[in-house]
Amino acid sequence: MSIEDDAVEVRAQGWRTLAALHGLIDTQLERALQSSVELSVVEFTVLDALSRQDGWHMRMQQLARAAALSSSATTRLVTRLEDRGLLTRILCADDRRGIYTELTPAGRSLFDTARPIADETLERVLAEAE
Repeated sequence: MSIEDDAVEVRAQGWRTLAALHGLIDTQLERALQSSVELSVVEFTVLDALSRQDGWHMRMQQLARAAALSSSATTRLVTRLEDRGLLTRILCADDRRGIYTELTPAGRSLFDTARPIADETLERVLAEAE
């Protein structure tokens, strides 16, 4: 085996390790969030992204990028969260074509409850992975 082949194998092993860890984290987070606050990981990701923005709102396309979703998947997700009273959509004041998605007080409250659960789960899973 050449040095180049060794480098390829090292990168491949790193990728496999990262993929396995990601899968483990995703599974454990999903389980913890669903059982305690009835949120999926992607729903939590949306609430998290909105919570870190000034004014607690983002344009839909920004939210799609933050959640790594397509525009149509983001629209469906926002609709589900809006139906649960966690988000609302508002027209952009400067550009009437733009739509913002904003956390409602109920969304903020649920996120505040979910955040420590996610943090504790991440801490536990990463400690177990060492």
